[in-house]
Amino acid sequence: MKLQVAGLEIEATSVGGMETCIEVPSYRLCFDMGRCPPSAARHRWVCITHGHVDHLGGIAYHAALRLLVGSPAATYFVPAEIEDDVHELMDVWRRLDRSSLPARIVGVKPGDRIEVGRDRFVEVFRAYHRVPTVGYALQRGKRKLKAAFVGWSEAEIRAHREAGNEVSERIYPTELAFCGDTTVKVIEKEDLPVSARTLVLECTFLDDPAAAKRADRSGHVHLGAIAEHAERLRDVETLVLSHFSRRYEADEIAEAVARSLPAWLVPRVKLITAEPPWTTKVSEGPRP
Repeated sequence: MKLQVAGLEIEATSVGGMETCIEVPSYRLCFDMGRCPPSAARHRWVCITHGHVDHLGGIAYHAALRLLVGSPAATYFVPAEIEDDVHELMDVWRRLDRSSLPARIVGVKPGDRIEVGRDRFVEVFRAYHRVPTVGYALQRGKRKLKAAFVGWSEAEIRAHREAGNEVSERIYPTELAFCGDTTVKVIEKEDLPVSARTLVLECTFLDDPAAAKRADRSGHVHLGAIAEHAERLRDVETLVLSHFSRRYEADEIAEAVARSLPAWLVPRVKLITAEPPWTTKVSEGPRP
């Protein structure tokens, strides 16, 4: 379940309607907590996209595991519309568990930017599901030569720097974006996910004839919609497709991706697929 993408290691579990949890160990955070894999308990930040059970249901267990091993309370970012409900949910679990279950619940909205370590941030963007939903973009600062000095020789740049002039600037590119459950509008309308080096995008339905109607009705993405808007993904180095319906086999998914997506995009795709009894694995995706 481990996946290397654009310099980041991801530990991924995602089965449509069952559970989703995407861990990013180097950031000490994870996206969604449908069920809590034991490894997820080490992460201090949990970014919840929306309130459906297969994306939120594991947070009490996550808090309990951290309490068990003596770790400090984690912070759970949730859409602002459900913040009070999540507080109430945790209070119910505390009464049932007869324990404190320490947890910091923070409501967020599109446009918020959250510090999650030294020079590391999570920026919140809008996603388009049938309940209040947000996506998250991981950003890490790095130095970049100012545009005015592009094309200068190394000696010229060094001399300018030694004269006390600033030749570089701090930028915050998006390393990874996670959309949660959403329709394809997240590709059409949002700039953060399509500017990310790695985009983790749900693809609940493939390209069978009824897929588009099912996707629109349930607030999900189907493979044909990704193909239709593929040009918006030109800057994405790695497209990780996840959250496939349990009705599809791994081979069927790979074949559909190779058949439906543009030839230039197919080599960039990685798949998080499931096999009965819904254990997950990561594959390299189809080859062109």
